Amino acid sequence: MRYYNIVQPPLKIYGLAVADAKERRFWRLAPGMLERMPQYDFLGRRAVGGRVRFATDSSCIFVRMTLACAKEDINIPLSGSAGADIYLGRGKESAYLGYIAPDNHCQEEITAEKSFCKGEQKEIVTVNLPRNDLLLSMEIGVDDDAHVEEAPQYTVSSPIVFYGSSITEGGCASRAGNAYTSIVSRWLDADYRNFGFSGSARGEEEFAKYLAAMEDMSAFVYDYDHNAKDPKQLADTHERFFQIVRESHPDLPVLIMTRPDTDKNKEDSEARRAIIYDTYQKAKDRGDKKVWFLDGGKFFGEQGRAECTVDGTHPNALGFMRMAEAVYPVLKEMLEI
Repeated sequence: MRYYNIVQPPLKIYGLAVADAKERRFWRLAPGMLERMPQYDFLGRRAVGGRVRFATDSSCIFVRMTLACAKEDINIPLSGSAGADIYLGRGKESAYLGYIAPDNHCQEEITAEKSFCKGEQKEIVTVNLPRNDLLLSMEIGVDDDAHVEEAPQYTVSSPIVFYGSSITEGGCASRAGNAYTSIVSRWLDADYRNFGFSGSARGEEEFAKYLAAMEDMSAFVYDYDHNAKDPKQLADTHERFFQIVRESHPDLPVLIMTRPDTDKNKEDSEARRAIIYDTYQKAKDRGDKKVWFLDGGKFFGEQGRAECTVDGTHPNALGFMRMAEAVYPVLKEMLEI
């Protein structure tokens, strides 16, 4: 077989701020941002939302990856916490090929490797990088006589930017590719950046300014209400966060959402929903025509709500699919595709 490091052309990495094979760093936040906001330090070094993309006619694809560890997460199997998964094709025609993950939990470096058979036709290959545990290296192997090319540009080439809670981050998807952020971006054939941070994203002005400074966005989606410690903290930050981004991007489509798991504490959920809807309504009253609102409490539907989460909070594959089915048509309208 012929092997490529994932930073080696024609393979291309998307969704990360740092992709340095020599330093073994595959991070979604740059070092400067980690220094300014140390509360994001470990989470910012996760490769959440990172993808490797290429096109090949190789009948076999071999993946070898090394992680800093494979810690146990009580709510997520190894396929979701420490696994990468592979899709073929693009858009709603994408087909799931399989996943790779370590076969045991450990506190030290661990390497996993696996072969996948896909047939000899040329196809776009997308590898979704692991969510929880830090990626140190990854190699892709193809048949010796195979052609490997850079994949065609995404249909939506400017990334959709997501900011929010552990649900935004992908907890507790059973694998990287079935988080709602991954599903809707795949269906739209859109590049994206995932800034979901478990327990840490709290609408800080510093992070809003970081997002506002991003020059290349196709849409912005935010739903960090889970991480606000109470409705007051949410009220103190939510509209200001929106305004900071809006001031720098007056024509950017923005989707404001609320959390999906409203059953545990309905009074608290309603208070948060009212605060978030107020941000949306005030923007509309100012004449903002590029803002949308989705009530997350409706994502799971009426029937089978308990079956949509692992622990009453974090969606499983069913919950994320229902979220994706609600978010997809709105993003499609926002992007005018």
